[in-house]
Amino acid sequence: MRFLWLSALVVAVDQATKATVLQYMTPQNGVPQSIPILGDWLRLTFTENPGMAFGLTFGPPGTVTVLSLIATCLVAGYIYQVRHGYAPYVWSLALIFGGALGNIVDRVFYGVLLDYGTYFTGHVVDFIHVSLWRGFIPDVVPLIGGAYMELFPIWNVADMAIVIGVVGVLLFHRTFHHRRLTDAEQVEGAAAGGADGAIPADGPPSQPRAMSDADTADEEASDSRKEESWVADESSDRR
Repeated sequence: MRFLWLSALVVAVDQATKATVLQYMTPQNGVPQSIPILGDWLRLTFTENPGMAFGLTFGPPGTVTVLSLIATCLVAGYIYQVRHGYAPYVWSLALIFGGALGNIVDRVFYGVLLDYGTYFTGHVVDFIHVSLWRGFIPDVVPLIGGAYMELFPIWNVADMAIVIGVVGVLLFHRTFHHRRLTDAEQVEGAAAGGADGAIPADGPPSQPRAMSDADTADEEASDSRKEESWVADESSDRR
């Protein structure tokens, strides 16, 4: 399962960048720092997300973490089942798995490591701020009407790996399933061919026994005796 090295690389890069952000971009006087990279379009903005995507939360503290763990375990089980499948598809799943693990580390341990909570109540550290659009949602939109929103939200390396992995799954799933179906048909065909050519339980059909040199000599001697007897009978008749 060499593709797990890609998952490990995602976790390592994700945690290294988050540690750097926590070291050098901690909020000053309660105001998060924001460093422009490409104007207002791309910035490094420190923030912490206590919930899921877009900051959505529900249930008691730790619920999101537990659900994330369950989902990650399901992804891991599926990867194990298809580990011999189409490589680009499996590598895409490895990216998703690595990204999920990266954010789970935040949720499980950061509350204790940063001394603001307990295990399973940590916040995910986000810092990659890509702003393609910003403005207020029209009031006619249910639930979020009138709210100010930016497209896209602030995210991290783990989120990027998950997005790339999802795109890869969408691109390669058709080829993956086609190859898997073709391989299954080939296995079934080989099994059917082996069954047709199998040797019967009572052994192979008997073949005529080849005549040995001794059998040939006996047959020639018998023919000679028959010929001599026929000559003797003919001479007796003449007399």
